[in-house]
Parts: sequence; C-alpha cells; structure tokens
Amino acid sequence: MLDELHVRDYALVRDAHLAFSSGLTVLSGETGAGKTALVGAIKLLLGERGDVLAIRDGSSELLVEGLLVQGATEHVIRRRLNREGRSRCTLDDAMVTVGSLAEKIGPLIDLHGQHEHQSLLSTAIQLDYLDQFAGVPGAEALAAYQQVLSACEERKRELEGLKKAARTSAQTQDAARHILREMEATSPQPGEYESLEQQLPVLRNGESLAVASQAALEALRNEQGALNALADAQRQLAQQAGVDPRLDELSAQLESLSITGEDLAASLRAYRESVDFDPRALDEALSRLAALEGLRKRYGPRMEDVFAAWEQAADQLSLCEDLTGRIAAAEQQAALSEEQLLAAADVLVAVRAQAAAELATALSAALDDFAMQGASVEYASQALPRPSWSEKGSHRYELLYKPSEASQPRPLAKIASGGELSRLMLALKTLFRSNERPTTLIFDEVDAGIGGNTATAIALRLRLLAADNQVIVVTHLAQIAAVADKQLLVEKSTVDGVAITEIREVAGEERVAEIARMLSGRADEVALEHARTLLESGGAQ
Repeated sequence: MLDELHVRDYALVRDAHLAFSSGLTVLSGETGAGKTALVGAIKLLLGERGDVLAIRDGSSELLVEGLLVQGATEHVIRRRLNREGRSRCTLDDAMVTVGSLAEKIGPLIDLHGQHEHQSLLSTAIQLDYLDQFAGVPGAEALAAYQQVLSACEERKRELEGLKKAARTSAQTQDAARHILREMEATSPQPGEYESLEQQLPVLRNGESLAVASQAALEALRNEQGALNALADAQRQLAQQAGVDPRLDELSAQLESLSITGEDLAASLRAYRESVDFDPRALDEALSRLAALEGLRKRYGPRMEDVFAAWEQAADQLSLCEDLTGRIAAAEQQAALSEEQLLAAADVLVAVRAQAAAELATALSAALDDFAMQGASVEYASQALPRPSWSEKGSHRYELLYKPSEASQPRPLAKIASGGELSRLMLALKTLFRSNERPTTLIFDEVDAGIGGNTATAIALRLRLLAADNQVIVVTHLAQIAAVADKQLLVEKSTVDGVAITEIREVAGEERVAEIARMLSGRADEVALEHARTLLESGGAQ
C-alpha cells in the first residue's frame, strides 16, 4: 500500500507530507484547492511522464517521494523534474528509468480518474474484465484457443509456401533443367579438376621425362656406372675388414650407399615404365579440363560452387515434382488444425457466455445498490468471420447498458454518462476486490455528478472495497468522506502574495466542520449536527 507521500514544489503544493490509511482515505477541499494535483504527483511515482508546467512558480524543480509497503517489503520511490525537462528516478536509492519504474511500481497501484473511466468504453477493456471475471476456466480456455490458433496459422503458412513454390515460373524450372543437363553431360567428380591440373604437366612433358629417367638409370646401371663403382670401392675396403674400426665404418657406409643406389635404380626403372608420351591421353585430359573449366566459369568461381548449383537445381526440380503430394498432405493438416480451432473456439465461447451472464447480473445488482433502479448491463457477443479471428477469440464482445427496464440495451459509448461510467467502474473494482494480494486503488472524480442516495450507496461500496484493499478517493461528497478511515483536507491559501496548497489531516470537531462544509457550504449548527450524524452512521472514528 501507499504509506506516505511527500510532495514539494508540485503545482501549488510547496511542501506537503501525507500519511494514508491502510483502509479508506479521502482527500477533500474546495474546488481548485489542488486535490487532483496530488493525484498527478502520485502518477509520477507510477512512471508517468512529467510535465515541466507542473513545477511550482519560482522553483527550479519538483520532487515527489513515496513509501510503498508490501508485507514486510518497503519501497522508496523518488522522482525529480527540473525546468530543462530532465527527470531523475530512483527506486530504493538505485537509479532507474521511467519505463522501469512504470514496470515495477505501476502494477501495484490502480489509479482511476476521468480518463480511466472512459477506458471502459473500449470493447477490448470490456473483454479484459470479462476474462478476468471468468477466472481460471477462462484463462485455460483462452490459452488452449491461442495455442491451436498459432498452430493453425503455421499450417496455413506452410501450405501457402508450397503453393507458391508450385507457382514457380516455367522459366525457373527450365533454367534448373538446363543446369542439370549440363552437369549430367559433363558429370564432374569431386577433386577431378584439381587432379587434372596436377596430371597435365606430366602428360605434356612425357617424352622428356622418359628420356631423363632412362639416362639417370643408365648412369647407375651401365658398366661404368655409379653402382659398379660403389661395388668396387666396397670390395677394396672389405679386404681390410677388422683392422681399423674407422675404416670398417666407412666400408659400412659404402655398403649402405650401394643398397640405396639399387633401390633408386629400381624406382627409376618403375617411373620410366610408367611414363609414356601419349598424345591422345593429353588431348583427352585437355578436353576434359576445358569442359570442367567451362562449368567453373559459368557457375563458379570455385568447383564447390559448381556442385552447389547442381544440387540446388536438382532440389528445385525435386520440389516441384513432389509438390502435388506435399500440398495434399499440407491441406489435410490445415483442415485438421482448423477443426481443432473450431472446437477450442466453441469451448472459449461457452466459458465466456457463462461468465458474461454472471458478471452482468452482479453488475446490475451493484447499479441497483447505487440507487440506479431499473438500470442493468449485459454482454453481447457477435461471431466474427474466420479471417477476423485473433488471439482474443472468435467473437466480438461488447458491454451494453440499459438506463431503465423499458430501454433497449445499447453500447456504453452511445448512452452512458460520465457519472454512470464512474459508478460502473467502481462496481467492477468491487467485484474484483478479492485478489490474491491486496492492492491500492485511487479514485478521482468517482462521485462526479451524483448526490443523495446514490452518494450514500457509493460511499458504502467504497467502504466495502476498502475492507480488502487500500482505497484513496478524491471527493466532494460528505457521504463518502464520512465513511473514511482518514480524511485529508486540501486547502489553498496565500503566503507573501503567492497561492499555495496545504494538506493536513482533520479529525474530531475539525473533521465535523469539514463534513458540514461539504454538506452545505457552511458550518452552522444544523450542518454540524448533520455532519455528526453522518460520521456516527458511517462508523468513522
């Protein structure tokens, strides 16, 4: 709940400290004293944008501070706004943005002024209240519907994608077929292009390679060749074996050279036999390389790009050839999803229909309590065409109002007055007062244009709402002020020629005098006696 409020240099408020009751607190005072300005200050704590025009004349900045208590947790919120439009926000002494403040603190206080009452004219808001009243069954039905709707839309997108592919132009398909014909005619193999590039120098120089390898082989193998010379040298050293270890080592090296030479000669012979000058093989390799080079130039620059183009063309044609079956399967899935959506929509409509009847009955009874005998409300539903279904459902819901039994129900926007809207909003808030956790509700102008028995009925309804929640009301009605747990008086005075607003709590005889002023505009004995009677009947301390 909002425990304390400190306002400095806001509108006409120079410096004010307010403490609120955990039940019902009313702010009263003459018209123009600054009651609504206090509501504006609270809005700053909820994360609303500030206006430099709200800074009190002669001051450089305004300050609004609030202490919000939730169980054992306390939050201190502070807003500053200077004339340059710079706003500073802190939450529990930590700097935060206005958006973060609205996200964290905004949901903790439910503020209703003239604008908020007007929001009830929105059919979207009316549906939100209906779903809130429907509770868990309504939430479950709505979630199930939304899940199936999402799946249904996904099936439709898949089907449309397949149909779009089926409408692929003949030119695109012909291009894919042309690519496949080129690829299949050449039939490139992975690594083939690189292999041909390596083989081509050998094919082009086969004769000279053969001559060179043959000459090297003869230099090793003929009678005067290196192998015979090594053998003779090794035999000479072998005759002195065992005499000098150093010479034995050299003899061993010669023997190793002879073995290596023999291996080298065998490798040269094998290479010479494998190399042959074949003009036809060279022509074939050049022709094959030219064909691969043509593919690489058209679809490259790399051979990897050539293979990717081949695969893409094959996929395109495969998709087109398989589309008929895939479209049929997708149409079947879409039809099944549509059936599931219809069933989920019917469940949601049924749950909402029951909740709508119960909510309308409860609201009509509340209006009767507000001395609006004969007035009633009802929810009208209208099935929407399938393309207009949304996450909100398959039907359009609207709250209709009947000012009397003989009247025809009509939309709120066309018939309800501002006072009737405020009372209907109050009735809604009373019906939803049993939340999981208490909240703070602030009403500004809830009593606009009413009096007499209606004022008494609204006072009792506010008192009922305050049994489970903190309620703060800006009012000019004595009936409402009399049932409050605490009354704060907002007064305007002049100090050094400057108008200022002051706020203080009134109690005892001072409160009796304020109630009397609210009743008749003066505190004569008749008004004072009436005020005492109101306070006693309202049970105020």
